[in-house]
Amino acid sequence: MSIKYAKRMEHIKGSAIRELLKLTEQPEIISFAGGLPAPELFPIEEMKQVCLKVLDTDGRAALQYSPTEGYLPLRKIISERMKSSKVEVPAEDILITSGSQQGLEFSGKVFLDEGDTVICESPTYLGALNAFMSYVPNFVEVEMDQDGMKMDELEKALKANPNAKFIYTIPDFQNPSGITMSLERRKRIVELAVKYNIPIVEDNPYGELRFEGERLPAIKHFDTTGIVAFLGTFSKTFAPGLRVGWVAASPEVVRKYVLVKQGADLQCNSMSQRETAAFVQMFDIDKHISKIIEVYRRRRDLMIGTMEKEFPKNVKFTYPNGGLFTWVELPEGIDAADVLKLALEEKVAFVPGGSFYPNDGNENHFRLNYSCMPEDKIVEGITRLGKVLKSL
Repeated sequence: MSIKYAKRMEHIKGSAIRELLKLTEQPEIISFAGGLPAPELFPIEEMKQVCLKVLDTDGRAALQYSPTEGYLPLRKIISERMKSSKVEVPAEDILITSGSQQGLEFSGKVFLDEGDTVICESPTYLGALNAFMSYVPNFVEVEMDQDGMKMDELEKALKANPNAKFIYTIPDFQNPSGITMSLERRKRIVELAVKYNIPIVEDNPYGELRFEGERLPAIKHFDTTGIVAFLGTFSKTFAPGLRVGWVAASPEVVRKYVLVKQGADLQCNSMSQRETAAFVQMFDIDKHISKIIEVYRRRRDLMIGTMEKEFPKNVKFTYPNGGLFTWVELPEGIDAADVLKLALEEKVAFVPGGSFYPNDGNENHFRLNYSCMPEDKIVEGITRLGKVLKSL
């Protein structure tokens, strides 16, 4: 039987991370592969109270269809919480999405036609690449340093690609590199976006997970023209299984996202939206986030300290000030995918770095996640991985 599929299916690939996660379900594998929050920090007892509260006080509405834009009390909560990143956005300009991943998919649908150009950091988030690839764009990569995307290189890319549709960036504790964009570059990227009239899609799932130092304002803080669409989520600070994210943008842009969502799934889960809002109203979510930060900071320190001790001296890695990841650079000529095969023999998993570069290359990198494994597993897993690297 020969079935004819849409041409876009030729460009959609399985997620390397998701495929690895299937493998790492084996209990003997120490996995640094996924970007999973620590499950032992999920507020299960509090959520039992929240679920009953929602059903007791608003049960019929929680089980009914609701507006595409989302549950208004939750949108008001998000509007208020975004002030911590110095962004003033009314609840009316916020759309609830099924995690920020849906916001990425909708960004592709809103902005991209086949052959259009996306300008992005190099490396960048694999999930975003997968979301955009179904619209068959070209990717222009902009090199980063310790302060994020290089603005002189970005301007060169903008000049060379005047018809680019948007700039995609993760400014805080970037996935996969862990790098944070400096304050000066946040201002500059908005200046360039306005100058060349190209929107910015600011993906910010990790901004609240800062371990030390002062939180920087979001890129959208510097937006006075409506050129930045901000994607946020509760997945990393609360519960990823509820799939509650959002898009905050100008009225014109957010309306386009709403129209796309109406065609995709009508609305997000009425129950989970109310549960998220009720949790914030009933409990101290900032205290909950502080607990997460304390655990992740300790695990980052332990992972980096063990890497310094166990990895060969010619292996480089980033020191993130927050988020979930560190990024490892191997000497030229060593393919991280080959390293992974050897690491799996030692029952350790990570994500090879080649998939984070849309135009291929840079196979001598890989990503490590420190949020999900307990401390003893971090030490054991990194020690095993160090043994593999030394053998090479």
